[in-house]
Amino acid sequence: MNKLNILVVDDDKEITEAIEIYLMNEGYNVFIAYDGIQALKVAREEAIHLIIMDIMMPNLDGTRATIELRKEKEIPIIMLSAKSEDSDKILGLNLGADDYITKPFNPLELIARVNSQIRRYTRFSSINNEENKGLITVGGLELNITNKEVLVNGREAKLTPIEFKILSLLMSNLGRVFSIEEIYERVWNEIAYNVDTVTVHIRRIREKIEVDPRNPQYLKVVWGVGYKVDKK
Repeated sequence: MNKLNILVVDDDKEITEAIEIYLMNEGYNVFIAYDGIQALKVAREEAIHLIIMDIMMPNLDGTRATIELRKEKEIPIIMLSAKSEDSDKILGLNLGADDYITKPFNPLELIARVNSQIRRYTRFSSINNEENKGLITVGGLELNITNKEVLVNGREAKLTPIEFKILSLLMSNLGRVFSIEEIYERVWNEIAYNVDTVTVHIRRIREKIEVDPRNPQYLKVVWGVGYKVDKK
C-alpha cells in the first residue's frame, strides 16, 4: 500500500518539525504549510489524506482555511488550538473539523487520533465495503454508499466523512433509534466518552440535508432515547 499523505499546518516551525518526526515514524508522508493560504495550495495540488490544522496563523487562519477546504474536500481535519473552552471546540467542529486537540498536547495522543481518523477515512473510502454497498432513498434524500454521495432533491449535500458515516448508519437502519452513545461507538469505534461531539455532528448534518433544520423531515430525535431516520 502506498504511503498516505498528511498535511501539517502551523506557523510554529518547532511544532511542525516535531509533528513531522512522529508522523514519519508512523510511516506517513508529511507536507508542511505555515498558514492557511499555503495549506489550501498544498491541499489542491497534492493527494492529501488528512490535515492537522492550527487555528491561530497569519495571512489566513485555520478557521477560514477549514471553511474553504470543506467546500472542496471531505478528508479528515484535526484542529490544533491553544483554546480549550468547550465553545471553541464546538465552533471548530461546526466549521468542519473532525477532531479537536488543545495545546500543549501529548504527541502520542495526536498520533493516536491521526491513526484513528485515517482508519475510518480509508475504510469508509474503500469501494470494497460490500456490507454497506448500495443506494438508500428516503423521500428526496438519497445516500449512495459506494460513491459516498448524498443528494437532497437532486442536489449534492457535501458531508464530511464522519457526517456521512453517521447518516449512513441511520439510513442503513431506517426506523431504528440509536442512542447518542451507540452512534458514537459505531462511528468512532471506541467507548463513548465525548457524546457532545455526536450532537454537534447531528446538527451539522441537519443543516445540510434539511429544508428546515429546526423541523427536520429526515433526521429526527426521539427525546430521551436518541436519533433515527424514518421510513417514508
